[in-house]
This record gives sequence, C-alpha cells and structure tokens, in this order.
Amino acid sequence: MKHITFFVALTAAPVIAGPLPNPVTDDAYAAVDPAEAILGQLLFYDPILSGNKDIACATCHHPAFGTSDAVSLSLGDGGIGLGPDRRVDPSNVPEERIPRNSPALFNLGAQEFTVLFHDGRLEADATLPNGIRTPMDADMVEGFASVLSAQTMFPVLSRDEMAGSHRENEIGRKVRQGLITGQGGAWDTLARRVADIPEYVDAFLSVYPHLNNADEIAFTDISNAIAVFVAYEWRSDTAPFDAVLRGEGALSDQEQAGLDLFYGQGACASCHNGPFLTDHAFHVMGAPQIGPGKSATFEDHMRDDGRFRVTGREADRYAFRTPSLRNVALTAPYGHAGAHADLTGFVAAHTNPAESLLAYDPAQAILPDFEGEDFAVMADLDQVRAIAAAVTIDPVEFSPVQITQIVAFLNTLTDPISVAGRLGVPNAVPSGLDVPNPD
Repeated sequence: MKHITFFVALTAAPVIAGPLPNPVTDDAYAAVDPAEAILGQLLFYDPILSGNKDIACATCHHPAFGTSDAVSLSLGDGGIGLGPDRRVDPSNVPEERIPRNSPALFNLGAQEFTVLFHDGRLEADATLPNGIRTPMDADMVEGFASVLSAQTMFPVLSRDEMAGSHRENEIGRKVRQGLITGQGGAWDTLARRVADIPEYVDAFLSVYPHLNNADEIAFTDISNAIAVFVAYEWRSDTAPFDAVLRGEGALSDQEQAGLDLFYGQGACASCHNGPFLTDHAFHVMGAPQIGPGKSATFEDHMRDDGRFRVTGREADRYAFRTPSLRNVALTAPYGHAGAHADLTGFVAAHTNPAESLLAYDPAQAILPDFEGEDFAVMADLDQVRAIAAAVTIDPVEFSPVQITQIVAFLNTLTDPISVAGRLGVPNAVPSGLDVPNPD
C-alpha cells in the first residue's frame, strides 16, 4: 500500500496482554418479540419509507456488504444499484454524496449502545421527557422505544439519503418546509403510506396492543419495529473470540499473538474495550476527510468537524465515536468517511495517525463515479494539517508481521451467525416494491 510507513519492531520484552472482557450474556440485550422482528424485517427492506419509494434501509445497510454498502460514501436518493455497483441515475442526479460512511449495524440492540452515529448526535438522556437527545431538541416526539428506534428518523428526513428533493415528492417538500411532526408532517405521511397497506395493518394491530385501527399507526411504531429487527438480526456474540471468552475455544498462534498485541503493546483496547470492543467515546484518530463533509444546508464547506458539531467544544473538533470491532473484517471501507479500503492498511495507519494522514493516498477510497461532483479528495491541505495536529495519541512501533498478527486477531471477531442473519432478506414486501438485492 502506497505511503504507509511500517515501523521496526521494538526489541524490549513483550508487554503482557491486559485482562480480556467478560463473555457476552443474554442480559446484555433486551428481549425480542419474534413477530415484531418479522414486521421490522419487512419495513427494513421496503422502499415505501423513502420519498421516491425507491430506497430502503437495506440500500445502504445490506447483509451482502456487512450491513453497510462497501463504498466510502454512499449514493442515496438518485442512485441505482447496490454496493460498489451503485451509480448515479442520470434521470435523477443527486445533489451530493452522503457525507459519512454508512456504519455497520452489528449489536446495536445491545443495551450499552446508547450513543449512535459517528458524531454521537443521538444519545440516551434521562433528563429529557422523551429520554433521547437529538438535534430536534424540543421537537423530538415521545414514543421511540430506544435510541436505536430513534435513529430511524434521520435517514427518512435526509434529502440525500431517503427523502429526496422537494422538487420530486411530498416527503422532500415537507422536510424542506420543516413539517416533520404532527398530523400531515413527513413522519405522519410515511406512516399513512404504510397504514394504507392491509398486510401491514394486520401485522401492526397484532404486534402492538395499543393500536386499535390503521389510523393510529405512527412513525414511532414503524421505527420501533425496525429497531427490534436490527437488534435481533445482527446480534453478534458467537464469533471465535466469544468462544475464547467463554473458555470453549482457542486461537491459533498468529491470532493469539495479535490478541496479545491488541491488549498489550498496541494499547488498542484503551479505546476498543469491553465485550463489544468500543468505549463508546470520541477520539481524534486522524482519519482522512474525503467527500462533501458534514454541513448544514446554509453552510458551504467540505470539512467534517465531527463531535464538535454536537458539543461546540474545541477539544471535540475532528473527534469521532469509537466503532465496535465486531465483524470488522467485513465492514470496509473504514473511517468516518470510509477513506481506507483495506483493514491491514487501516491498522497500519492507526499506529501513527498523524503521519499516516499526511501521507494518505486518495486512491484507497472507494467512490463510484459521480460526474460533475465539485469536491476533490483531500484537497484542503490546511484542514489535513489541522486534523493531524489534533491527534493526541502516541505512535506505536509495529513491524509488518505484527500488523498481520493484529489483523488475524481481528478476523476472530467475525461471527458467521450474525453475518448470515437470522431472518434473512425477504423475497417480497407488502408494498410490492422491489426488495434491494445485489444482482
């Protein structure tokens, strides 16, 4: 890989690996109603929830691509196809790519996952009436059963993800006008679409006793069902690493060497700790910023300030949430903007984030063609230097062999049951619209 510098291995005595996490147990997860999960499965794969009825949750979070989409930055509304084959629809050219990498969905139903998105803008907060802090503040409605359920509200309101342009459909127009909650708002309009389909009505009335008729089906009910499906489908606690934690398996010599480095000399577990290998905190790791950047409609820049956009604290500028490493070998590309296509290269870059950022080769990004796009990858050198200067972790010296060992350990986090899914991809959905599936 170009521009990646490997360091000579230290000659000092090896560092003893720190304590491993306790095994994952059932009480780490909320109980799941199978009927609710099945309802959520249909909604997750149904394009009925997008403004133009052509994008489902599964379009950017497909099991064929590790519950993501295998590209650095997704094409939502205005795209055709799935994964790396997705391309711009010439009859509906999107205004821009989605500014951040589509995150994987494994274990998001675990009860310790109370902070979501790369910048943590969605978070459980017991001090609020609805128990969830979001950018909607006081406009946030009650009825979402969890932060995972509340997460669903964001993509359907995003022009570039699922809503589409105000020129194209009523959802896009309502979002543009700020008509989100209440009767006739964007959420209610989506709920009415679903409530017009008899098969969905029967399922909702069967699953949710508080509903008396189709008119009472709310967007929060839709979100709650999708969240239960995600929690059930992609629970991940049966990887080879889990067998080790339960005393039921052993690693190969190379995998064990990688584990020792991960929990010892590399100090990887200082951030990637606990049973799901994340501290759920925010760190400046020098991940390259590519793409249009995260900005409000009225802003005109191509940067991403990360956690700073949520807190306004200068110390949080360029900080992003520590992702869980479960099934990490299958969730490339890596980083908040998906700048690294290769796990070995990404691990190597983590050994010296600031130096690796300055030497980053944009050819690593996986960006399907978008003719007429007006941004250049890593073009703002002042921003690159600012991100590098904000990195606070010390470099770690690893040889290429040691990098390979760490990657071997990370492969033991691949869980075949969660990767295959428990319900799978439905053959059809009640709306009759096309189910997203690779060709």
